[in-house]
Amino acid sequence: MSNPLGKRVSDSPLGRIAAGEKPTAASLFSAVGGVRGVIESTAPGFLFLVVFTVTGELFPSVVAPVVVAVGILLARLVQRLPVMPAVSGGIGIALSAGFALWTGRAEDNFVGGFLINGISLAVMLGSVLIRKPLIGVITTLVASDNPRRNDASVRRVAYGATLAWAGFFGARLIVQVPLYFAHATAALAATKLLMGVPLYAAMLWVTWLLMRSALTAPAR
Repeated sequence: MSNPLGKRVSDSPLGRIAAGEKPTAASLFSAVGGVRGVIESTAPGFLFLVVFTVTGELFPSVVAPVVVAVGILLARLVQRLPVMPAVSGGIGIALSAGFALWTGRAEDNFVGGFLINGISLAVMLGSVLIRKPLIGVITTLVASDNPRRNDASVRRVAYGATLAWAGFFGARLIVQVPLYFAHATAALAATKLLMGVPLYAAMLWVTWLLMRSALTAPAR
């Protein structure tokens, strides 16, 4: 039986990367949806940083990203492109803006991101503790036709990759939460951008290469 999920991943930009291939800027762009994906992912946060730096005011700083998110959604609707990424992202931006406006603190615009990173960290560590590393579970679903998906060597790589993702989410919290409590809103916004799409793309790519190499390595 064919595996639609596996085929979808194999046909994606990451799925076409050869094991051991060295990273390039073009491949990283492809991993996060191309130039358009990078712009759509970073534009709201970048606009918050610019507006807050220039004005120092809460209202325009949190509303501007919402306006951009709506614009991204409308553009996708007009061009008949998938809208779920824009919808989910827009909802998150709107909720963050609403919470910041409710509390009157610009830094509260980032609380939602802390929650997402904290939950992601807990899920990754929890999956390791119950001996079901999440990256391994995903790999099993994606590579359901690969007879080596449950090999011990593949599971070891999955454990390492899952812990690496836990470290990724943990690092975001370690760096950003102190800035939040220090009310360093501009620095927090800049740090979130730097630790956002670029690092996420690199993590996604390295994880795929590791798991792909483990699945295709000669049996010992």
